[in-house]
Amino acid sequence: MSQSLPGTSVAGVTRYGLFIGNQQIAPVDGEYLDVVNPATGKVWAQVPNASVKDVDMAVESARSAFEEGDWLGYRAADRAKFLIRFGEAIADNAEEIAQLQVNENGKLIREMVGQAKLMPEYFNYYAGLAQMPTGSTNPLHVKQMLNYTVREPLGVVAAITPWNSPLLLLVWKLGPALAAGNTVIAKPSEVTPVSAIRFAELAAEAGLPPGVFNVVTGLGSPSGSALTGHPGVDKIAFTGSTATGQAIASQAGKTLKRVSLELGGKSPNIVFSDADLTSAINGLVAGIFGASGQTCMAGSRILVQDTMYDQVVEEFVRRAEAIKVGDPQNPASEMGTVACRPQFEKVLSYIDIAKSDGARLVAGGTRAEVDGFPDGLFVRPTVFADVTNDMRIAQEEVFGPIASLIRFHDEDEAVRIANETQFGLAAGIWTGNVQRAHRVASRLRAGTVWINNYRKTSYATPFGGYKQSGLGRENGADALREYTEEKSVWVDTGQGVKDPFNPRA
Repeated sequence: MSQSLPGTSVAGVTRYGLFIGNQQIAPVDGEYLDVVNPATGKVWAQVPNASVKDVDMAVESARSAFEEGDWLGYRAADRAKFLIRFGEAIADNAEEIAQLQVNENGKLIREMVGQAKLMPEYFNYYAGLAQMPTGSTNPLHVKQMLNYTVREPLGVVAAITPWNSPLLLLVWKLGPALAAGNTVIAKPSEVTPVSAIRFAELAAEAGLPPGVFNVVTGLGSPSGSALTGHPGVDKIAFTGSTATGQAIASQAGKTLKRVSLELGGKSPNIVFSDADLTSAINGLVAGIFGASGQTCMAGSRILVQDTMYDQVVEEFVRRAEAIKVGDPQNPASEMGTVACRPQFEKVLSYIDIAKSDGARLVAGGTRAEVDGFPDGLFVRPTVFADVTNDMRIAQEEVFGPIASLIRFHDEDEAVRIANETQFGLAAGIWTGNVQRAHRVASRLRAGTVWINNYRKTSYATPFGGYKQSGLGRENGADALREYTEEKSVWVDTGQGVKDPFNPRA
């Protein structure tokens, strides 16, 4: 494509621009990246690979909007009204933004439509929180003084999002950030950038002032590193791998930027012998094969009590082999593609690693052949049995449809195995014993514990991890505090300040 302006299209490939100041603009250096549909293997869009100069423009736009623009004059009620309008715009365009995400990452259209229809509820929730009291008045030991606190926006927020649920995970950041009065620069994954651009257009159409929500597309270097290291950025909100999160935290430390990090997981899904087996198997299947295993909360380590281990393996394998892998656009498909070729190759490599470490392959383990999609990045649902917790397949995040089944004997051993990992994002417990359920939940080092269910989240409840699964929390009232600074204000209600060196005066 020779055109440099966004909005042009040749041979079915549409070129998009950076979204800065409520409009798409071409990158300064004219460099673009291909966006590939993982089901067809074909390029369908191009987006800018932003340079340092482009990032500077985005930060300047966001900084100006925060300090000088119309957004500065928005009351909490005004921000709330905008969030509600934005939610309505998303609802009106749910099918379109769902389709864009399917084109980008190969997830099922029915899952993406469901997420798109849920997003307005997040904005409605934060519209309500935006108008709730956030400060306090404090009793003092000092006479004739009043002290109160207020929460104020941080400033410019860089929201860096992954490719697995690109818009929902952006909403997790955008809702509280805008409710608190910040401005935002989104940096989506280079795998899924188009949906974020369209999302920003919807925000502008809903009435958001220029510069409040910008989108910079491109690779981690230079685009991402230029944004995270920029002195004009006050906070980084990142979702992605632990290794990248560690690098971002290190870079942010140089300028003492605020950070919230939602990182990797290797979550245990624990099945006790008194569990409802039908319900548990359904939860195990959803926990690891939903979204092709490409979720940070995936229940990739399945811990099963030894007295029912063989039965669970048999039934779980039967269910895994029955999953319909196919065209993400087909509502009958139950599992779509892996999102991109590097991830596809990583998933296949871990199958070889698991075999070499001694795990027993009992289902899947190969590329899935789907009629009409010879270049599609499909992987068969894969199950390894007789896994031990020291194997790489049990310790390293694969981010794909691979389940590892691990035996345990009793409750203490289950807890020990569950906690023996660098991660602590989530965990599941399947049992008919209510005392055991609460007892084990209290012993697990995980930010979210599901009892007799799995992979549930809500805008009203905090989500985040222990250990190397992250810092801070997303969703709920906690998230709003992640995007504010607290200020303490002292007021003299007495006769003024006396001379400190002549108190009798």
